[in-house]
Amino acid sequence: MNLPNRLTVFRLILTGFFVAFLSTSTHWGDVIALLLFIIASLTDWLDGYLARRLNQMTNFGKLMDPLADKVLVASALVCMIPLGALPAWAVIVIITREFLITGLRQLAAGQGQILPADPLGKHKTAWQLITILFFLILLAAGDVFGDKSRWLKFLWVNVGPFLIGITIILTIYSGLAYLLKNRNLLR
Repeated sequence: MNLPNRLTVFRLILTGFFVAFLSTSTHWGDVIALLLFIIASLTDWLDGYLARRLNQMTNFGKLMDPLADKVLVASALVCMIPLGALPAWAVIVIITREFLITGLRQLAAGQGQILPADPLGKHKTAWQLITILFFLILLAAGDVFGDKSRWLKFLWVNVGPFLIGITIILTIYSGLAYLLKNRNLLR
């Protein structure tokens, strides 16, 4: 197994530890979860960079890299529901979009076509990560400064919904645009 593929597997393992720390009430657990999420996100960038740079793209990597990304993001989103960071409906919208686009890509692959990532989809992913990191940083800051901090509450209540709104709009818009662009596969 080459280095980019090892990094992808490592990201899946980190996701398990990330979920464990974010889901428990251990002191500094949110800080550790934030660090694990950042490291996992960096491995996503690094494995792709190395695969292209070293010309080590494999079928395993083509399958597992985007899957590991989706597992990391979906895990973070689901874990944030009981923490009050994200409403369940928003998480369902995001995960549903990911399933639909993944299904469309599998349909295309079955017809011998490869559907590349769309620039709008990359913007959607960036906003999903920004939103997740925003809440993870606030949760970690709550561990460090205490949950009662007024500025943490202000950011949570006033900036959080704004980021969720942008993320949901881009998620829906990019999903619909991708489906419309590739509607010939649905016939």
